Amino acid sequence: MSLDAPATAPAAGAPGASAAGSAVRCRGLVKRYGDVVAVDGLDLEVARGECFGLLGPNGAGKTTTIEILEGLLTADAGSVDVLGLTWDRNEHELRERLGIQLQETQFSDKLTVAEITRLFRSFYKRGRSVDEVLAHVGLETKRDARYVTLSGGQKQRLAVACALVGAPDLLFLDEPTTGLDPQSRRQLWSLLEGYRATGGTILLTTHYMDEAEALCDRVAVVDKGKVIALGTPRELIRSLGAEHVIEFGMVEGEPLPDAAALRVLPGVHDVRVDGATCGLVASEMHEAIPALLDYLGPRRTKLAFLTTHSATLEDVFMSLTGRHLRDA
Repeated sequence: MSLDAPATAPAAGAPGASAAGSAVRCRGLVKRYGDVVAVDGLDLEVARGECFGLLGPNGAGKTTTIEILEGLLTADAGSVDVLGLTWDRNEHELRERLGIQLQETQFSDKLTVAEITRLFRSFYKRGRSVDEVLAHVGLETKRDARYVTLSGGQKQRLAVACALVGAPDLLFLDEPTTGLDPQSRRQLWSLLEGYRATGGTILLTTHYMDEAEALCDRVAVVDKGKVIALGTPRELIRSLGAEHVIEFGMVEGEPLPDAAALRVLPGVHDVRVDGATCGLVASEMHEAIPALLDYLGPRRTKLAFLTTHSATLEDVFMSLTGRHLRDA
């Protein structure tokens, strides 16, 4: 069963829309914890009707940012506008129009799935029926099961059901698939795509680049409390200047080749070194791989491995920061 459009259906907005077409707009956002600056002058705008992703490693400031936008934290500086409203003037109205799934959600072990969903439905003047929402998230057969008996994926889907039961115009999701197996992740992706199809707006945080590529219209890469890149996934990947990455390492004891020499090989756009692994960002893989092998051959050096893949948002993050996202 599919959910109907939100009661106040937002019109789809083009990226960079004006405030009237924005679901979320913040300027100069700052949040400090003592000497630690978690969010450092962050600017952000999410158009109505889009799925927008905040990407970055743990500690980048993603959760702090989203909790400020949700009204759970107060910023030390900056302005926040959500659905054309502000938290200091329109808190009650905003609560009625938002759905929120926190990074960690814990419900009472002894309550059933239906009881938990009914409780959250009672918080809203408008919304969906419990049965409708449970069918939408694929938990109708678990309606009488106690929370403690659910799998990790089922618990995540229940958390999303509680976020959807108020028929929100804007859905906040903080690391919605962390800890889920691949099948559960894709089930949740399908659920969110169904919500998007009704005209809803999603702002999610994730450190899974494949998730952002699959779900998001636009993404902002956040590091150390700042937005360091912004655009569609395809735009950010194109910013690398090439569409392929060749990674290789040498047998133990053999040094990596000189990066400057590799950079001038045919088909190679850029070179990055990460420990014992060298990566060639290549525009023409069929030229770069033979050129690399020809370069290594006379030097009697041996490869320990060589792999290739299409460029991803992970490669964008590596190019921007010199670090892998999951290791940052």
